[in-house]
Amino acid sequence: MAGFHLAQMNVATLVGDMGDPAVQPFFDALAGINALAEASSGFVWRLKDDSSGGATNIAVAVDPRFIVNMSVWESVEALFDFVYRSAHTGIMAQRRQFFATPPEGGAYQVLWWVPVGTEPTVNDGLAKLWHLDRYGPTSLAFTFKHRFPAPDTEKRTTVALL
Repeated sequence: MAGFHLAQMNVATLVGDMGDPAVQPFFDALAGINALAEASSGFVWRLKDDSSGGATNIAVAVDPRFIVNMSVWESVEALFDFVYRSAHTGIMAQRRQFFATPPEGGAYQVLWWVPVGTEPTVNDGLAKLWHLDRYGPTSLAFTFKHRFPAPDTEKRTTVALL
């Protein structure tokens, strides 16, 4: 199957350890939000471990409060609808309660295109986040605000103009 899907990663540093009352509401909502994502139109895949079904137990840094979330969607629009037009929006609005403020100007979310059928790795996502943080939005790593079309869209557009 040819084509591309949209991958996304976001990272955060919890303001407290797992089990701390300051972050417990986030963890209490997580299973429901993950289920909502999986039931959403355009959802393809999300990062999760074998034991909890979530990604927050996957250690990706020395700091155990540093957590990641990754998923793959059929399109930018499908992901946008989930993030900003579903119950996810309510929990996201509380993020300052659960997560430390990212460094000034530091990227904490990144979008990029992957070939259909690809499940990106955490290292893939961290590399894309680093690229966005260092070079700003490009066709390799971008944001909702500064989007780039899927590579196959660019090729079809070029051919259509010839």
